[in-house]
Amino acid sequence: MTAPGATPPPRTLGEPIVITGPGGNWQAVRADLDRHAAAVLYARLDDWRPERAGGPRLRALLGRDWARFLELTHPDVRTRFASSRVLLKFAAAAALNVPPPSVELGYTQSGRPFLRGYDGVHISLSHTDELLLVGLATGGVIGVDAERADRTLYGPGLGRHLCTPHEVREIEAMPEQDRNPALVRLWTLKEAYSKAIGLGMQFRFTDFGFRPDGTATDVLQPDGERGSDGEWTFRTYTLDGTYVVSVAVGDAGFGAAADTAAHTALDAGIVDALSVVLDNDEADGPEPDDWW
Repeated sequence: MTAPGATPPPRTLGEPIVITGPGGNWQAVRADLDRHAAAVLYARLDDWRPERAGGPRLRALLGRDWARFLELTHPDVRTRFASSRVLLKFAAAAALNVPPPSVELGYTQSGRPFLRGYDGVHISLSHTDELLLVGLATGGVIGVDAERADRTLYGPGLGRHLCTPHEVREIEAMPEQDRNPALVRLWTLKEAYSKAIGLGMQFRFTDFGFRPDGTATDVLQPDGERGSDGEWTFRTYTLDGTYVVSVAVGDAGFGAAADTAAHTALDAGIVDALSVVLDNDEADGPEPDDWW
C-alpha cells in the first residue's frame, strides 16, 4: 500500500492482447492481470458475432442485457451490442475464473458497465467500426477508448468543445500534418479517463487535458499545470495502423487484488447463486470448462 501523501510507483501496462473468439488466449489475459493488475484486449467484430460466439446460448450469455438486445431494431446496432457484451463477459469470466453465463453486468447512471456482486475487477468497454476493446483492472479503475486513426477532428472551435487553452496553443504550434493525429490521441485519452472516473461525456473535455505531443502523460489543468499526483497511468497504442487506443488506469491506493477468483472473494449469497447457475448449466448443456 502506498503511504499517505506519497506518490505511488508507476504502473506498467502490457500490450493489447488480440482475442480471436471464445477459445482465445485467456491465459495471456490472466497473466497480464497478475503481472500488471490490468489487461487490455481487443477483437474483431466478425469473430464475436452473436451467431458465432453465442449461438443458441446467446440469451444465457446476455443475461439481463437480453431485454435490451431485443429492443434494438437496427441489425448492425444489435450485432455490435451483443458482440461487445459477450466479449466483455468472457473477459470478466477469465479474471473471475467462472463460466461466462454466470457473469452479470450492471450499468451506472452514466452508462459505465460494472460486474454485479463483485467489485474486485473493474471493467471498461469501447467499440468503433469493426474493433471491440475491453479493459480489466484490479485494485483500481480503468477506462478504454478506441477511434479510427484517420478520423478528422482538427478544425475550428477546438477550444469550445475538445481542448483546453494550453492544448490549443500546443496543437496550433505543431506542423499541420501532426495536428489531427495529436487530436485523435487526445480524444481517446480524454474518453478513457472520463470512463475510468465514471463520468463519461458529462466531464467537459475543455476542463482537463494532456500533452498533445505524446510525451510522458499525466492529467493537466486547463493552463497546462499538472493536475494529478502520479496515481494515474496512461498508455496509447496503435492497432494495425488503423485504430488509436488509449487506456487510463487509476490506482486506488490499496494494491491489486491478490486473488480475483470469484469463489475466494464473493460473499456466501453470491457463491450460492453462482452454484445454482452452474448446476443448471451442467443439467442443460456442456460442462463449464466447455465455455473455454
